[in-house]
Amino acid sequence: MTRFPEDNLRVAADVVLGERVKLFDFVNLYGCEIGDDTRIGTFVEIQRGAKIGARCKVSSHTFICEGVRIEDEVFIGHGVMFVNDRFPRAANADGSPKNSDDWTCESTLVEAGASIGSGSTILGGLTIGHRAMIGAGSVVTRDVPPRTVVAGNPARVIREVPENDFKSLP
Repeated sequence: MTRFPEDNLRVAADVVLGERVKLFDFVNLYGCEIGDDTRIGTFVEIQRGAKIGARCKVSSHTFICEGVRIEDEVFIGHGVMFVNDRFPRAANADGSPKNSDDWTCESTLVEAGASIGSGSTILGGLTIGHRAMIGAGSVVTRDVPPRTVVAGNPARVIREVPENDFKSLP
């Protein structure tokens, strides 16, 4: 297992790190799993129950919440936000503060080889397909088919990704 300077990292004891994981300063990780050869940038938080595959790159200022599963060889740009609650509220109808029993976690799957552009927001309960590309600043509100480029708010299909764009990848 790779060792890290402890003064600039918050890595809980329940985090599972693969081999040769690279963590940059000021990350906050708890209850998550990170695969081999993955790089996690500065100011990234990855919450309990999130899973990151092997050979991924998670750029700085990104938030990966509970319920997010990212497969192998995925690129996550700077400042990407994942959302896991379709109806967020601070309090219940009776005025009591919400707690972990008062909401439903919406799971998100990012399939292998996908790329998510900087500043994008990914709503919960979605699948981003194999080798799909999300344009920078997009708000993804629906599933993204494999090998498809989407962009905008809400994200819309722009084009397909040609097979030959990934000659060196499986």
